[in-house]
Amino acid sequence: MTISLSDAGKRYNRDWIFRHFTFQFSSGTSYAITGPNGSGKSTLLQSIGGAVDLSEGKLSLLSAAGGSIAPENLYRQIALAAPYLELVEEMTVTEFLGFHQTFKPFLPGLSIEFMIQLTGLSAAAHKQIRYYSSGMKQRVKLLQALFTDVPVILLDEPCTNLDQEGVQLYRSMVDRFCSDRLLIVSSNDETEYSFCTERISITAYK
Repeated sequence: MTISLSDAGKRYNRDWIFRHFTFQFSSGTSYAITGPNGSGKSTLLQSIGGAVDLSEGKLSLLSAAGGSIAPENLYRQIALAAPYLELVEEMTVTEFLGFHQTFKPFLPGLSIEFMIQLTGLSAAAHKQIRYYSSGMKQRVKLLQALFTDVPVILLDEPCTNLDQEGVQLYRSMVDRFCSDRLLIVSSNDETEYSFCTERISITAYK
């Protein structure tokens, strides 16, 4: 899949978050959007994913087969993990993942039990998510995104609240399950994006 932005910009009131952004993102490549806190990384990431409308410029999409995809249908091709996304905390992780796959399937051959075990959550599989630590909740967000069967993965500060073991788990899941997909990481921490082959500084588009 290919996502292209041409002379794209986003502003709130009179303040431009980014402007004159032209770039093409392609499957099989990992990208990092970098910059200091408050610089607009998350806004750019959400614009790439179609969740935030551009103030100027154009967003265009091509499937792997070369067919055009309407921007309003981009959400079907994307999985996102971000600190500002909420989980359904009244559910257990088993229930939550079962609920999620009624909307978007997981990668072929991966059972919910396997995913929970891989992310070290087996002991809490039947506990309501509201009783999870912040690090456990972040693992749930990551497994939901990384294991969803979509061509595009967007990660905003993916190691938020993770300990060293969680960071290593994140890296291993990316290596194992994302190599052939389009992956974009928004972060100011190189630990989260050191594997990315292309890097984009948001400050270049102010």
